[in-house]
Amino acid sequence: MILKPLKIGKHTIKYPIIQGGMGVGVSWDKLAGNVSLEGGLGVISCIGTGYYQNKRYIEKESFGRPLDVVNFYSRNALFKIFENARKICGDAPIGANILYAINDYAKVVKDACEAGADIIITGAGLPLNLPELTKDFSDVALVPIVSSAKALKLICKRWQKRHNKLPDAVILEGPKSGGHQGFKYEDCLKDEYQLENLIPSVVAEAKEWGEIPVIAAGGIWDKSDIEKLINLGVSGVQMGTRFIGTHECDASSEFKDILLNAKKEDIKLLKSPVGYPAQGIKTKLFELIEKNKAPTIKCISNCVSPCNRGEEAKVVGYCIADRLSDAYNGNREKGLFFSGSNGFRIEKIISVKELITRLVKGE
Repeated sequence: MILKPLKIGKHTIKYPIIQGGMGVGVSWDKLAGNVSLEGGLGVISCIGTGYYQNKRYIEKESFGRPLDVVNFYSRNALFKIFENARKICGDAPIGANILYAINDYAKVVKDACEAGADIIITGAGLPLNLPELTKDFSDVALVPIVSSAKALKLICKRWQKRHNKLPDAVILEGPKSGGHQGFKYEDCLKDEYQLENLIPSVVAEAKEWGEIPVIAAGGIWDKSDIEKLINLGVSGVQMGTRFIGTHECDASSEFKDILLNAKKEDIKLLKSPVGYPAQGIKTKLFELIEKNKAPTIKCISNCVSPCNRGEEAKVVGYCIADRLSDAYNGNREKGLFFSGSNGFRIEKIISVKELITRLVKGE
């Protein structure tokens, strides 16, 4: 099968492969820029940008970490990330992934548009106000992430009624993806919630609203997986974890090493302060959380609204902002290392160019 270009709004991506947005600091300028350069859609994660280039763009820090919303997320750093990504990929389309659950969501969306994002991808909640936030940026395509046909229908109804707008594409994310899941903890392993079983209903719902491309995500590994899903009716795929195994990935060398040494049984679900289960690699942190001995929760960064200024973090036993940033900084003991269910299959670090070639040619 020859993989056809993917059109999202006014933007055409050479290959129907989207690199999933991964934060803190896993998909920033080097990874996103190189994916777009090689014909996929590189996606910059907009969370935790205050940590970019050793926190050089923040105004104030506390305990060695960016203080509060304005510094955990840095507008100046985001603009620099986009600028540096553009130096790599030129005019090729580039996306921004913005977690709906973050504090200052509206501000970050507008900043990403101004910084040069061609496509806004957003999940971890229903972004019912996204068209309003982007009304001054008509060329920016809007792509919500959903886990069901019901969620897509709700978004389409609300967007059309209030904004006369429909999604330019939709990403259907199954429970084998890394990071946050759109399912209850106990549902993540049930057959009816697996990606291949969700695709038919979401593709059918998308057709009810016109020609909305459906992009499949979660547990996709190689060209045979891509072909299988395209044959089920999707227009493209999103892949995150495989791109961690590239030289250009912005993740720390320690993160890549932990992934290289992970076994299948090391990839586990845990509860998250964001309010969704999350999937990652079992490390020392998992043991500390289970024993209620994880690092003290201080809510320095005030990152996501569902956490209620650290209250949910105390319930699940850890601060997600601190633990993800520790992973970015290479702290093996305290870092939270997200991975999809196939992360253990990464055997060596390769270039983005080689990975895209393998995915396109099936080598």
